[in-house]
Amino acid sequence: EIKLKKCTACYLVRYCGVKCQRDHRPQHKKECKKRAAELRDELLFKQPESTHLGDCPICCLPLPLDTTKSILMACCCKLICDGCDFANQMREMNESLPHTCPFCRHPVPKLEEEFKRNLMERVEANDPTALHQMGFFYRKERDYENAFPYFTKAAGMGDIQSHYELSCWYREGTGVKKNKEKELYHLEEAVIGGHPGARHNLGCYESERCKDDRAVKHWIIAANLGYDFSLVPLKDAYREGLVSKEDLAAALRAHQAAVDATKSPKRVEAAADRQKASKAARQN
Repeated sequence: EIKLKKCTACYLVRYCGVKCQRDHRPQHKKECKKRAAELRDELLFKQPESTHLGDCPICCLPLPLDTTKSILMACCCKLICDGCDFANQMREMNESLPHTCPFCRHPVPKLEEEFKRNLMERVEANDPTALHQMGFFYRKERDYENAFPYFTKAAGMGDIQSHYELSCWYREGTGVKKNKEKELYHLEEAVIGGHPGARHNLGCYESERCKDDRAVKHWIIAANLGYDFSLVPLKDAYREGLVSKEDLAAALRAHQAAVDATKSPKRVEAAADRQKASKAARQN
């Protein structure tokens, strides 16, 4: 009994072997490319259930897109919202407890060297979030040569933020030669993973190619995820007659709903405390 294998690009036909597939390639090539592009578009234009950041593992509410409102714990590489971090600090203060991670209860490092040491333990365990963070540290120091392998490995393990980072590198020529093909590959992978910034950029790319229908779809999906910047081109597209009044209104409502979903009483308390501390620091 011969087990037939599907064409891995289009999944439309089956072959008994490599020679059979190679012989059929001239007749199948055009149809295969067309179907493969359709399958890719199905992934690209599917509305993600959440952003690439996901939910806070403690309160289970969506994490805000503003990364200053969450904190990465080096001990477990969990991204915690500032509301849960604030609540944990208040509990520790009231009960005179040492400062620990809100998620895994590991002691929080006091020095950056300790933070990096904890992070390296996660890197050695092949944690993609830790790999991305190490790449971020090197990039911040403009050490692109050391940053690149971390981002590449993290992206290969499915880290969406690393895919987005690499798309920016290949677009701008940061640490690597400019490469449009690789830029678009990483950008699309980030889009499929729910990165609203990547989706916004892909919409801008499609707009530059005069593919306004595709651009508008990307901006609407990004707006639905709560991405503020996509509202500007959407409103421009409405004025140009590229978006209906109903579709724009629906996108605005979805955007507000996504933003509201990231709010909670504890997060509001944390923001007020942060603002109070910032004001006190300026006065001093």
